Order: sequence, then C-alpha cells, then structure tokens
Amino acid sequence: MKSVRLLPGKERSLHRRHPWVFAGSVARGKADPGETVRVEAADGSFLAWGAFSPSSGIRVRVWSFDEAERIDAAFFQRRITRAVALRARLPIRSTGQRLVHGEADGLPGLVVDRYADLLSVQFGSAGSERWKSVITDNLLAATGVTRLYERSDAQVRELEGLPPQTGWLRGEGSTQVQIAEHQWQLTLDVAHGHKTGFYLDQRDNRAAFARWVQQLALKDVLNCYCYTGGFTVAALAGGAAHVTSVDSSGPALEKVQAHVQLNGFDTAASTCHDADVNGFLRASLETGRRFDAIVLDPPKFAPTAAHAERAARAYKDINRLAFKLLAPGGLLFTFSCSGGISADLFHKIVAGAAADAPADGAILQRLEGACDHPTTMEFPEGEYLKGLAVLKQA
Repeated sequence: MKSVRLLPGKERSLHRRHPWVFAGSVARGKADPGETVRVEAADGSFLAWGAFSPSSGIRVRVWSFDEAERIDAAFFQRRITRAVALRARLPIRSTGQRLVHGEADGLPGLVVDRYADLLSVQFGSAGSERWKSVITDNLLAATGVTRLYERSDAQVRELEGLPPQTGWLRGEGSTQVQIAEHQWQLTLDVAHGHKTGFYLDQRDNRAAFARWVQQLALKDVLNCYCYTGGFTVAALAGGAAHVTSVDSSGPALEKVQAHVQLNGFDTAASTCHDADVNGFLRASLETGRRFDAIVLDPPKFAPTAAHAERAARAYKDINRLAFKLLAPGGLLFTFSCSGGISADLFHKIVAGAAADAPADGAILQRLEGACDHPTTMEFPEGEYLKGLAVLKQA
C-alpha cells in the first residue's frame, strides 16, 4: 500500500475527522489517480485511508479513519447500503431523493439521486471514478433499480484531472422522468437538466414557501432564477393569484408553463420572462411594480471562499432590489448555494441589503437543504445551501 506523509502539524484536521487533505499539507508520497493510500502523520502514525488525486488541490479524500478497514468492493457495499437505508427512515415526501451525498455519507465525490425508477449519478473525484463499476453495481443492488445514468459533467471533474462523461451506465430508454413532490407533479430530464437533473435540495423549501404564501395570503409572486418553476408551482399551490417567473433560459421557461398546466393551475396565472434577473428587477422598480412575495434562488456566485467578496456584492445587490420591490408585509425567500458563503455571512449580506433599501425585515425562518442532503459535524463545507424567509415590515 502506498503512503502519503504529512508535514508536522498538518494532522490536526484529520484528528478532527475532516475528510480532506490539501496538497500543501503533504510532505511526500504519490500514487495513481484514485488509488487508495495510507495517510500518515509526520511521525509515521496512521491517520486515514484515502483516494489520491495528483491533479487536485484536495490531494487526498478520506475513505475511512479506521486502520483495520479495507477499501474494497465490500467497503462500498457497506457504505451504499447504509446511505440508502438512512433515506428510507427520513420523512421524504417525494419520489425524487438524494441517496448518496458525498462526504456526508462517507463517499467523497459521489452524488446519487433517485428519480422514480432511475438513478442519476455524478462521479466527481478520482477515487469515485476509480471504483465506478463497483459503485454502480452496488447502487443497483441496494435500490432494485435497473437504469443508471451518469452525469459526471460538473466543473469539479476538471480540478480532478478527469474529462466530463455522460450517458447510460446501466439500462437505457427515455431520460425524461416525472416525480411526485408533496402534493404536486414535476418533470425533469436527467441528460440535460441542471446538476443531476433537478434541484432536490430545495424540496422542503418549496413546501415551506407554499405554506407561507397561504398563511400570509400573498397573491402576487415573483420567482427569480426560476429554472423549471418549482417555486412557481409551490406559490400557486399556496393560493397565489399570479406568479411572474424570470430566467435566462428559454427551454426552462417552457417547462414552467408545462408544470403549471400539469398541476391543474390556469396558465393565465403564470407569466414568464426570458431575461436577466438583475435587469428585470431594475426595470420593475422603474415602472413602480410591487410584489407580495419574491423568491431569489440564484446560481452559485462563490464556488470557493476566495470568491466570497465579489459574490457578496452580487448577493447584496439583488437582495437590495428585492426589498425595494416588496410591498409592505411582503415576503422575501432568499438563498445562496455558494459553498464560499457561510450562513452567518449570508445573514449579514441580506441585513446589509435591507439597510440599504431601506427596509425593516423580520426573519420568519432559516432555510437549508432537504434532510436527504445532510451536513456532518466534521465537514461544515457540506452546508452549501442556506436561505432566509424575511418579512418586510410595514
């Protein structure tokens, strides 16, 4: 077994069971991409078993902190079986769910989503790529599903020195899927949709938004960065009279109206705009338009902490405009999916936006990813999605 030895003092994070070893912490040692290595402290003592990645700044991703454990096919069977069993115990009201959530399930770089009778998988690390065939077989065995589509086209693959790969790994057929989420129906395409096909992490937040729309009797709703209209359907389900959906993707907006119709709502209650969100917000201000509720669910502005300052300005600007557009007593549902923006920093950004608007805001609810996207205590970086439900006080 090849070994990687760390510089003195660099073992502290591994003693806290953090699953990453950065390149700058390594004194010596190398291996092939994805090969299992023994990670040692400067004195040679055992720290962990991990997958080596010669191209990545994250040089080793830890599989196990147990020296007696062997990283073999049986290891992946145990981890996958455990992850699937956990989801069976969770209150997931959907036929779409996250089955494996990377580091949180002890499988760094691996993301697995189930959409009805189909699995969509991202192999985002050299380690998961090396064990792809074993992982695939165990996923099918653990779920009883026969079709598995690969969506290994995320940008992180480049950092791992891996080319993008997509297509059927097991089975074949249509990549179009319909799932039941809470009391409504949604469709997606695992071959062309965002991420693995859909934003399952917002499932519970969509339900929460529907409840707030109903509770506060919010009638005129603006859904920004709407994608295929999950929050649009939620708003209508909550009793909104009209929803304006904005996105820069024409194909996504076509799905919005299809989802409105699929769920039995009048398409006249839904208006779509193919536009830049920032420009749409500014134009709406100029015309004096006001909304009872606004959803801001932008793409990742800060992929790492190094981008946080620039991203903070972008988040603050759109939230400031949203506060100005909200009617008194209106609700802002605002999110960041940037790993480089912490929940505390996001709170400060939104508070600064309210002060600049100016507007008085009361936080009604803190929002996060659905329960099948867990964050472990040892790996806070996994808490990428954070949000606030803010009431603009009259």
